[in-house]
Amino acid sequence: MAEFADHAELRVQAGHGGNGCASVHREKFKPLGGPDGGNGGRGGSVILEVDASTSTLLDFHRRPVRKAANGVQGEGSNRNGAAGDDQVVKVPSGTVVLDKAGNVLADLVGTGTQFVAAAGGRGGLGNAALASQRRKAPGFALKGEPGETRELTLELKTVADIGLIGFPSAGKSSLIAAMSAARPKIADYPFTTLIPNLGVAEAGDVQFVVADVPGLIPGASEGRGLGHDFLRHVERCSALVHVLDCATHEPGRDPISDLDTIEAELAAYEDMNGPGLTGTRLTDRPRLVVLNKIDVPEARDLADLVKPELEARGLNVFEISAATHEGLRELGFAMAELVASARENAPEPEPVRVVIKPAPVKDAGFEIVRTGDGAYLIRGEKTTRWVNQTDFTNDEAVGYLADRLARLGVEEALAKAGAEQGDTVLIGDETDAVVFDWNPELQAGGGHVPGPRGSDRRLER
Repeated sequence: MAEFADHAELRVQAGHGGNGCASVHREKFKPLGGPDGGNGGRGGSVILEVDASTSTLLDFHRRPVRKAANGVQGEGSNRNGAAGDDQVVKVPSGTVVLDKAGNVLADLVGTGTQFVAAAGGRGGLGNAALASQRRKAPGFALKGEPGETRELTLELKTVADIGLIGFPSAGKSSLIAAMSAARPKIADYPFTTLIPNLGVAEAGDVQFVVADVPGLIPGASEGRGLGHDFLRHVERCSALVHVLDCATHEPGRDPISDLDTIEAELAAYEDMNGPGLTGTRLTDRPRLVVLNKIDVPEARDLADLVKPELEARGLNVFEISAATHEGLRELGFAMAELVASARENAPEPEPVRVVIKPAPVKDAGFEIVRTGDGAYLIRGEKTTRWVNQTDFTNDEAVGYLADRLARLGVEEALAKAGAEQGDTVLIGDETDAVVFDWNPELQAGGGHVPGPRGSDRRLER
């Protein structure tokens, strides 16, 4: 069974808010105790959080749906409902969250970093909170708001300082094993490495993370081999190291052609996907070239032959043997120098600023559009929320909604839009809207007309 995954689809469902309670205080010798219905509890949110002990997205293939708890309904005696528990979902550092359109919603790096993937719905107000001078004893309460539902894509992009790139069996995994405590699987056949391997190396007083990218072959950027799946793991690396196999016996291959092929694949991948999250192009990042396997006599001769040509290109070249550890000390310090330079030149993190954008004074908070069948569709966050909070089995609650909409200016806007008595009016999403027959003669916005609890005399007409 697979033990690593760096791409997953996730459906998140936040908890619904609890309904408010419509209750009247009842006590002996106190016939007019007044409303005492409590508010509903907030629904739980689904929160993605970076966890140091998590290194793969495999768990999301097993459980692709995550839900948070609903809020508890309010009760009498002014008892508010409990909030639903949040669902905290652990993800590895380097997880990128995208929506269905491919837009990046969050880039989660660093243990403890959080992102609210789906916000819980607010609890509905109880009738005690709805009481006013005009409506002293409301016979209704507001329903809780539904929690958010989202379809997300998670991509893991390894967080490493140095990325090792090269053909299969070039010795990248052996190099990581020689420079760190990592123990990746190593064998003498192509595509031994099926997952990115990470190792922590140290040179002087600099510690850095090294990662290898498996499966780069010609055409990797177009989906051949394993490279297309794993090229994303070099996007965060501040420097790249070409590991070139000087002992290969494959026809048509040599260190120079291998280098040119991998560079072409990096450029092609970048043309398809852009510069990535760092904003710096892969082809512009610092590079080192490693001529590996010089413990083989023929490989040492080939390394001596091609090294001057590579240095003529302005590349810093190292001849090493991952098997005997020859040349690793010099390579380690060169890597550390690149990492230290990248960290020193990294821009200072910008302080988090919360930008508050109040709605313009003349913004009505809703819009009216005509549908294909001639109905009037009212769209707006506030109007949709009010409709979702309304209990349509309670006439007083419906009248309260009519008053809220009239005070917002919906009635006046419908008249200006040309709506006539009996026209169909929809509020909310067109595919799941609440439908009304507009009646401009029904007085709304003037407040509640006292009557039996749960009724509205205006609707009786």
